[in-house]
Amino acid sequence: MHELTRKANLEWAWTKAREAGMVVDEKLPADSSASSVSVRAVMSANKGKDTKPELLLRAALYRRGLRYRVGIRPVKTLRRTADVVFPKAKVAVFVDGCFWHGCPEHYRPAKQRAQKWQEKIQANRDRDAATNLVLKEAGWSVIRVWEHEDPEAAAELVREVVEEHRSTLLGSR
Repeated sequence: MHELTRKANLEWAWTKAREAGMVVDEKLPADSSASSVSVRAVMSANKGKDTKPELLLRAALYRRGLRYRVGIRPVKTLRRTADVVFPKAKVAVFVDGCFWHGCPEHYRPAKQRAQKWQEKIQANRDRDAATNLVLKEAGWSVIRVWEHEDPEAAAELVREVVEEHRSTLLGSR
């Protein structure tokens, strides 16, 4: 049987597959706040570290002769890890995802559960601002790079700041 639209054909095929026992629909765990199994799978697949933008930035920094630490807490008492850290120069670099950190250029609000997601993104922004403040008060320079930014340009900015801090440290000795 052929329906008029592709969508109708797919719905018919999935219904027949379920009836034949070829497909079993997964149930969401009771503690999940995802709107569907597929949304949960996509969100679970999001990486927290070693993302492509982070790897590209680190490679660009390495090509510039910079050596750094990855995923450490700049301030031990603060439960925040920076993506790239220059401990001696006191420079912390964060690579922020456009969705999760509310990029002014690329962020698009969620359509489902919009209020929940708006609150989540705002909480992330507030936490980022608080992190920046704590690090700056502890004498650190904070560089935030959006995931969409050119990694070569970002690496050059980081290099300049790190070298400036290193020359300041050498001058104070």
